[in-house]
Amino acid sequence: MPETFKAILVSRDTEKKQSVAVTDLTEDDLMEGDVTVAVEATTVNYKDGLAISGKAPVIRRWPLVPGIDFAGTVVSSSHADWRKGDKVILNGWGVGETHFGAYAERARVKGDWLVPLPQGMSPHDAMAIGTAGYTAMLCVIALERHGIVPDRGPVVVTGAAGGVGSVAVSILSSLGYHVIASTGRSAESPYLIDLGAAEVIARDELAQPARPLAKERWAGGVDAVGSHTLANVLSMTSYGGAVAACGLAGGMDLPTSVAPFILRGVSLLGIDSVMAPKAVRLEAWRRIGTDLDLHKLASLSTTIGFDGIIDAAHDIVDGKIRGRVVVDM
Repeated sequence: MPETFKAILVSRDTEKKQSVAVTDLTEDDLMEGDVTVAVEATTVNYKDGLAISGKAPVIRRWPLVPGIDFAGTVVSSSHADWRKGDKVILNGWGVGETHFGAYAERARVKGDWLVPLPQGMSPHDAMAIGTAGYTAMLCVIALERHGIVPDRGPVVVTGAAGGVGSVAVSILSSLGYHVIASTGRSAESPYLIDLGAAEVIARDELAQPARPLAKERWAGGVDAVGSHTLANVLSMTSYGGAVAACGLAGGMDLPTSVAPFILRGVSLLGIDSVMAPKAVRLEAWRRIGTDLDLHKLASLSTTIGFDGIIDAAHDIVDGKIRGRVVVDM
């Protein structure tokens, strides 16, 4: 009989009621692809939490193995770039949404979706960074390209105690920015200061309906929240500033006006990590290797086993997770 391995499978019945179960699969059950990987580490992102909890329509193929990130070792390949034994990372590309994802001990994907594990980085380290950290790096690069350098003034990071926020605070502070961290969890202030935040402000300061323009407070920002929070961040961004938007934890709407854009020349920089071209991904992972203090990963992350994924998925949606969750498979 074919060798089996553990996997989490999300299914839906004829009445569209969702269920989640741990099951056994074989490689014959995997979807199409030219590279098969032994998954050594994965992570629990906010999107993974939405997929498992069913609180947003993340999954678009049924049944599906969720999990948008993994790091591991190639066990077989017909792709020209990869051979057995290569260490690889996958982020996005619809994996965990329309293609079987990371919450299994094996994954079969397209080789074009993979990037090499950076030298000196373990699969565990890579997943302590994960899509959240890779997205944070994309935000930083976008701000830099827009001319938002440390001398321009402070930068704000919303949802700062979450995965994207935690890594963004760490990277920005290491690059010399004055980082203002916004969080709804005041108890996390010491954690954020340890990561490098110069100031911590309460989420409530940015949670109410925004004025078209408010007092200028920062030159730029990284926003993972959306809705009223992003509207307030934009209204408080100084002339010629920019905000990189990459998330919707607070909602998909953006109740703002054109005032920040036409009266202060503020730019809203959209960040997509899922379908980013390979060259962009390689640059982001290269920069992570130089600009993120890997010694901070221990404080940025907690580690669980495969059996803890489902509970962690619900916790992250409920706002009970700080930083990053690494799953050692």
